[in-house]
Amino acid sequence: MTSSPTAATEAYAGFWRRVLAAIIDNILWGIIAAVVLWLAYGRAYFDRLEQGVPGPPLESLMSWVLPTVATIAFWVTRGATPGKMAVGARIVDARSGATPSLGRCILRYLAYFVSVLPLGLGLIWVAFDPRKQGWHDKIAGTLVVRDRSR
Repeated sequence: MTSSPTAATEAYAGFWRRVLAAIIDNILWGIIAAVVLWLAYGRAYFDRLEQGVPGPPLESLMSWVLPTVATIAFWVTRGATPGKMAVGARIVDARSGATPSLGRCILRYLAYFVSVLPLGLGLIWVAFDPRKQGWHDKIAGTLVVRDRSR
């Protein structure tokens, strides 16, 4: 089990590293959704989007459910989403330094809404917090640290 991050062993992942990870994740989820929707509905689906016509139920599944389930699954099994892995960061329990439990990961995901609602202030908080925690991290008791094993 990994100990809590200290200056000697691990460093907190900062704001821009986390922004880059989020961009990578969103591009990845978008590509996966677009491919699945293309395979399921063909070009007509994208033509319908251009006309502002609401999409089919699979669209909600691919846009909301899949990214939510995949993100939480990556946090529980790998300690990081593909974006965080790409930038050399991982999520840990703030007390133990271990990979967070399923419950803590679900709480962290739900707490993103608290971080985003007041104009993203809870996400921007990462830039100013000494432990680089956003509000969602504080609520869930997690830290995002640089992954020294890479």
